Amino acid sequence: MTETPTAKLSDAGVSIWLDDLSRERIQTGNLTELIEKKNVVGVTTNPTIFAKAIKNGDRYSDQVASLTADGKSVDEVVFELTTDDVAAASDIFRPIYDATKGFDGRVSIEVEPGFARDADKTVAQAKQLWEKVDRPNAYIKIPATAEGLEAITATIGAGISVNVTLIFSLQRYREVINAYLTGLEQAKAAGIDLSAIHSVASFFVSRVDTEIDKRLDAVGSDEAKALKGKAGIANAQLAYQVFEQEFASERATALLEAGANKQRPLWASTGVKDPSLPDTLYVTNLVAPNVVNTMPEATLDATFDHAEITGDTVTGNYDEANDVLDRVAALGISYDEVTQQLEDEGVDKFVVSWKELLDDVTTAMEATK
Repeated sequence: MTETPTAKLSDAGVSIWLDDLSRERIQTGNLTELIEKKNVVGVTTNPTIFAKAIKNGDRYSDQVASLTADGKSVDEVVFELTTDDVAAASDIFRPIYDATKGFDGRVSIEVEPGFARDADKTVAQAKQLWEKVDRPNAYIKIPATAEGLEAITATIGAGISVNVTLIFSLQRYREVINAYLTGLEQAKAAGIDLSAIHSVASFFVSRVDTEIDKRLDAVGSDEAKALKGKAGIANAQLAYQVFEQEFASERATALLEAGANKQRPLWASTGVKDPSLPDTLYVTNLVAPNVVNTMPEATLDATFDHAEITGDTVTGNYDEANDVLDRVAALGISYDEVTQQLEDEGVDKFVVSWKELLDDVTTAMEATK
């Protein structure tokens, strides 16, 4: 049998995670099928994904009715629905978690987005989610806002595995790695087994292109047009260089020797938004050892169907990646302004999705009365 592109991608060191989860996927066997046929070894979720799943799925009706009859609030109902899905998916992925010694077989659940600017509330809910899901292969997602950095350190320091999300800039990524290492140092001082703590750092890709390409269109020159669809990949490739550099430091090496794990880069926002670009653009150009690519199902299907996997497409391209970002800057487009805007928008979008989720569940609860 010919090796599939997703199998080749896995062999090249890329862990394929699905950026979607629903009770239907869990209960119909769809998730198991994706594991068996398309090399999926993990799942990520966010408020938008849960809002869509609960709004469009009738498999939540009985639980909503039961919780409503018990007098639960809408927040409590959402908490129960989402943590139950994550626990069930974690059980499906548990054999992969065991086989990979904790690197894969992971299911991520995000703290409430309204806490993104409040470190104390983020840490408190991270602990609450971790205890409720009660699976060692869960990841608690914490956004990489300035306030989130403190929460990341405290959560890692408590021995909880974290998926750091909404990373757009190289500087913020360095700060995320520092927060992770500081958390490991705190965990070590507390006598916690470092080998049991895992983390990924979710670096967003396509959203960078969407915003920078819009600004390149406004410039309108041939030079600007030639740069379209390149900044997101360049940014991510340089993030991998940061990963290599930071985890080769004396500080990181000392922790690794004490049993700690590297915080792996994760490519998020890998669905192609511009129809003029190849639909596997953010897969084939970001192949490197020890990374995760979390894909929406359309991107997973495209990758499985026709992606051309040619090995490492990251580590030999740092000079070219720097050149792309330099040329973008030379056109008057501010990298710092773009990445900060994307972070702010990312938080705002999840807050809106969270409200939609609460509204949809409220409607479902009222229908049971």
